[in-house]
Amino acid sequence: MKIRIAITDDHPIVTNGLKKILGEFAHLEIVDVFPSGKALLESIQSIAPDVLLLDMHLPDAEGPELAKKVLKLSPQTRILVLTSSDILVQVKKMLQIGCSGYVLKDADDLTIVKAIETVAEGGRFLSPGLEQRLVEDMFRTGHQEKVQLTRREKEVLQLIMQELTNQEIADRLFISLHTVDNHRSALLQKLNVKNTAGLVRKAIENGLVD
Repeated sequence: MKIRIAITDDHPIVTNGLKKILGEFAHLEIVDVFPSGKALLESIQSIAPDVLLLDMHLPDAEGPELAKKVLKLSPQTRILVLTSSDILVQVKKMLQIGCSGYVLKDADDLTIVKAIETVAEGGRFLSPGLEQRLVEDMFRTGHQEKVQLTRREKEVLQLIMQELTNQEIADRLFISLHTVDNHRSALLQKLNVKNTAGLVRKAIENGLVD
C-alpha cells in the first residue's frame, strides 16, 4: 500500500530534491507540492495526504499556525516537520500542537524515508540529535523552577526581543523610562543573566515569548 505524501516548501531546490529521493521508493507517492500556506489550505481537504512534509517558515505563514489549520481540515493527515530550524522551543511547540515528527533538512535520505514510514504508521519520529537534546532538556528543566513573569514583564521582554530601546519601550507601553529600567532589571535577575543577549537567549530557551 502506497503512502501518499504532500510537500509544503517554498524552495524549489528542496522540493525537487525530495521528489528525486522519494521517487526511488515504489511505496511512496507524492500527490502534490505547495509553495505556500495558502495553496496548501486550499487543497488539503481534497487531497487528504497520509503524510504532509511541512517547512517551519513559509512566505505567508509560520509552522505552528499552519499545522493547527491543517489538523482541523484534514485530521487524518500526519504532519512531519522538515526544516532547518533546530530550536528546541519550536520543536516542542510543534509536537504539542499535534505534529507526528520533526526532521532536520540535513538528514540523510534513508532517515527521511524512515521518518515518513514511521509517522504514516501512527508513530512519532525525531531526528536522533533532537531526540537526545529533548531528553536532556526534560531532565534539566525538571530540576528547575519555572520562571514566573508578570504580564508587564512579558510585554517588556517581547519588545526587547524586537530590539526596541528602553525609551521606545516606554513610549510603546505608555510608561516611564524609570519603570522600563526596573522591569529590565527584574528580568535580568529572574532569568539569571547579565545583558540583553542573555535575556534573548533565555527567553527563547524557556519559551517565554511568542
